[in-house]
Amino acid sequence: MIRIISGKHRGRRFLAPNTMPVRPTTDRAKEALFNILNNDLYFDELKCLDLFSGTGNISYELISRGSKDVTAVDQNAACIKFIHESAEKIGEEINIIKSDVFKFLKRDFASYDLIFADPPYDFQEHKELVDSIFSNNKLKEDGNLIVEHSAMEDLSSIANFIEARAYGSVKFSFFKLDSQD
Repeated sequence: MIRIISGKHRGRRFLAPNTMPVRPTTDRAKEALFNILNNDLYFDELKCLDLFSGTGNISYELISRGSKDVTAVDQNAACIKFIHESAEKIGEEINIIKSDVFKFLKRDFASYDLIFADPPYDFQEHKELVDSIFSNNKLKEDGNLIVEHSAMEDLSSIANFIEARAYGSVKFSFFKLDSQD
């Protein structure tokens, strides 16, 4: 069950089919993450990118909190279909793209204020993902990149790492463009 925690669609729920290969961010972790972001960001001013979007859980939360420019990227057709249907149910537009994330990062020319990436927990290419985001200029100056991963993993050795926060079995690693670049 996916629940929108805050904003104009607060309390809306979606039941994702069991056949989708996803592990949605838990309410507890999502609430903690957005409490951190609420202190520094005005969502209505953000251009956002949700990579490995799965159910679209983070995209709905961003839209509900006022973001008007949200792009969700996933390569799974069932996930893409579910995001389309769910966005339609709440009457919101999300730019939904079916693509491999690495291919998308190379061919997309936009840059974003906030990028959230939630790759599968067996994903072994965190460094390559973060490097690709920065080398392809996907993050605007003062933008934020957040990578969700297992609490057992440590991404602190990856360039542009700022901090990590763990919530149960989930960890969020935060990255920002190095101001010396």
